[in-house]
Amino acid sequence: MSDLPSLSLSFTSLIQGYKTLQSNLVVQVRRLALSMSSATPGSFILIQFQMSQVTQIGESISNLIGQVNSVINHAVQNQQSH
Repeated sequence: MSDLPSLSLSFTSLIQGYKTLQSNLVVQVRRLALSMSSATPGSFILIQFQMSQVTQIGESISNLIGQVNSVINHAVQNQQSH
């Protein structure tokens, strides 16, 4: 047996983490917008990269919710047919 800790994930913690990521990104975009004259090309690239990450995570969460919904629908259909 492994001594790894038991890990669990809930939709609530997943959505809260995603919301925190989005909020942090908004703060960074606002900071960048306020300091446009001193912004570097690297800061724009970093923001763009972070935006794409947030988008990908959001799509993954959406896909996960869709898969869970599908499993639940199949389980309900199986119960109704028996």
